[in-house]
Parts: sequence; C-alpha cells; structure tokens
Amino acid sequence: MLAARTCCHLPVRTLQLKDHAGHFRILKTLSATFITPSFRRPYASEAEQGNKAVLVTGCDSGFGFTLAKHLHSKGFTVFAGCLFKDKGDAGAKELDSVKSDKLKTVQLNVVKQEEVDRAVEIIRENLKDPEKGLWGVVNNAGISTFGEVEFTSMDTYKEVAEVNLWGTVRVTKACLPLIRRAKGRVVNISSMLGRMANPARSPYCITKFGVEAFSDCLRYEMHSLGVKVSVVEPGNFIAATSLYSPEKIKAIADKMWAELPEVVKEDYGRKYFDEKIARMHTYCNSGSTDTSPVINDVTHALTAATPHTRYHPMDYYWWLRMQIMTHMPGAISDKIYIH
Repeated sequence: MLAARTCCHLPVRTLQLKDHAGHFRILKTLSATFITPSFRRPYASEAEQGNKAVLVTGCDSGFGFTLAKHLHSKGFTVFAGCLFKDKGDAGAKELDSVKSDKLKTVQLNVVKQEEVDRAVEIIRENLKDPEKGLWGVVNNAGISTFGEVEFTSMDTYKEVAEVNLWGTVRVTKACLPLIRRAKGRVVNISSMLGRMANPARSPYCITKFGVEAFSDCLRYEMHSLGVKVSVVEPGNFIAATSLYSPEKIKAIADKMWAELPEVVKEDYGRKYFDEKIARMHTYCNSGSTDTSPVINDVTHALTAATPHTRYHPMDYYWWLRMQIMTHMPGAISDKIYIH
C-alpha cells in the first residue's frame, strides 16, 4: 500500500503498459530507486490523544465502524454517527456493547439537518468542557453506485450527491464552531475517484471531486485559525467495505435497465449493457480486504503535529494511474487507459 505522499519519476517508455501486472512489475523494479514513501511519521502521544474527542460519521459498517473502535482503543473519546442506530442495526449495537464512556453512538443521517444539529447538541452536552471544543470530525459517511451517464437517472445523481458531498458540507459546517475552539482537525474521506474520472462512475466521481474542492477551500480558510484539513483518498477497498455484493450489483442493474428510456435501450442494446455490468463485478472482486492503511492514515491526520494535506492509501497500480491521469496531458492518459 502507498499510504503517504510519494515522489516518482518514471521513464516514458513504461507508460505503454496497460495491465495491472505490467505496472506492478515496473514499480517492483524501480521502487527502490524512484519511489520513496514517507512511512515514518510523528504521532501524538497516547496522553495527548486521551483528552481529545472526535465525531466519525458512517459508523454502521466499513471504515467508520473499524475507525470508531480503533480511535477508542487509542484513547480518544469517540462519537460514532450511525445511520441505522434508531433501527437497532448490528453495527451500532456492537459499538454500544463496548459500554465505555469514551465511545458513544449517535443517530446520524447526514442528509437530515435536524439529525446533524441534534448530534452536535449531544456532543456538546457530553464534552467535559465545550468551550475547549471538539478536536476532530471525520466525514466518512458515503454511498456509491455505478452506471454510464445515459444509464443513470437524475434521482440517482442527486441521491449520491446529497450524502457524499452535501452531507460532508452539512456536518462540517455544523461542527466548525467546536472545531475552531479546539484548533482541531477536519478529515474528509474522498477517493482516488475524487482525483481521476472513470467510465460508469460519474455519480460517485462528481461527488468526490466536490469533496476535494470543498476540502481545499476549507483548508485555505482555516489555516489562520489553526484548524488543519486533510483528505484521505482510498483506492479500491470495495471488498472490505461491503459497498457491493453480487446481489446488490444485480439489483442496481435490473432497476437501471427497467427504467431506461426505450431509445437508450435500442441504441446501446442489452449486450453492451450486460458487458458493463460484468466489468463492475470484476472491479468489485479485485479490491483490497485490508482497511488498515486507511485507518492508519486517518489516525495520522488526527494526531500528527503536521498532518498531510492528502493521504493515498491505495495499491501501487492505482497510485501510478492517478499520477498519470492527474499530471500527464489528457491525450496521453486517455491513450493508456481509455482508448
């Protein structure tokens, strides 16, 4: 995993390799010479962490669930926002079973302003000294979907944006008065797809590009106030976060096809549509199952004296692809990955 900032200078001739294995062979050969990950990082002491409180959204499962338990084990007071707490979801129940004063679940649907406001109220009521503020907020709650532009309804675009983008903005704005008092941290979970576009992922990419822009603007504004803003950009962790199961992919695909305008069905054909769904199955099965790089990066962003602006917990293949797609002319990256 590439979990921190790196620098890389690769010969142009290597860019002709398109497959994952080709990229891996290049990186394995050249990593000692050209790639220097910054794995040694200064962390805050356990004593310092013990006096800090953080809000983590999306703790029902995935990154959020694991992160809530991890930060609690490190001595943080954790407010774990759970979408389905009021429905007795297993994730919230397991976090509650810890029975610790320093781990508290709160009902939190980031789409609903009233739930966000209530969560902040609960945090304020449970802080030892509200005037000293809240140390951190980790905007982790998110949803995902897939589908080419002509296959995706406007309702789907809006639904994904409401959670991933506006939910991040909504929670951050509600927490900022407390974060400012603590001169604390805002950590936003974006994605490698917040830096590079991908076919059939436009609803997700749009929202994560937005999270990147929001984070940059906020970082500029908060600098003089002592608040640090970081973005964590995970690679493919679908297998670890249970975002998609074969059954869920099929359900999304069936609904998508059923709702398509007839002209789109006729122009593309079912064969083309099914091929794209099969590709999504392959992508979902290739993801990493180890979330520790993401958890470690979020922890660093919350505890380091000088946290990074961006963290890149992803396989070398995806890191290299991101560098090519964000730093090379579009004509070159398109030739490698699209054409």
